[in-house]
Amino acid sequence: MGPVRRLSVVPDEVHGPLRERPAGALRVAIATQDMKDLNAHFGSARRFAIYDVTREEWSLVEAVAFDDVSDQSGKHQAEGDDRITPKVHALKGCHLLFCLAIGGPSAAKLVSAKIHPIKVPQPESIQEVLLRTQIMLRTCPPPWLRKVLAEAGATNKKPSFEDED
Repeated sequence: MGPVRRLSVVPDEVHGPLRERPAGALRVAIATQDMKDLNAHFGSARRFAIYDVTREEWSLVEAVAFDDVSDQSGKHQAEGDDRITPKVHALKGCHLLFCLAIGGPSAAKLVSAKIHPIKVPQPESIQEVLLRTQIMLRTCPPPWLRKVLAEAGATNKKPSFEDED
């Protein structure tokens, strides 16, 4: 697999020091080709935009770029290369991954790395994805998200599933 490039937000003298990750923030990765829209399958994503998201705000943490990716059908450009494991390693620390599609083996690797994959049926702007994530955080998060929030330190107690039938 080709090199992995990381673009991180760094502090400068004008803007001051880099803010600490907000307590309980979800780290969200978005599969993108252009850093504007969620518009890529997991295997074919050339980039992942990574944000910290809270109920009140979001901030870009970094962009991770890959040179060697699968095409949108999932076919590798060169057989025998593992393009999934480097992506999973690059996304370690993320809680959620939004993408257009993902295969079963890739999803299993993400889940074992404690990253919850979320398939979105059609392309949409990164801003829409982040707003929808905030709405889920502000309202009644589904049980799977409450578990992720508990693991992220957003709540002191274990998730309650009493409202499920």
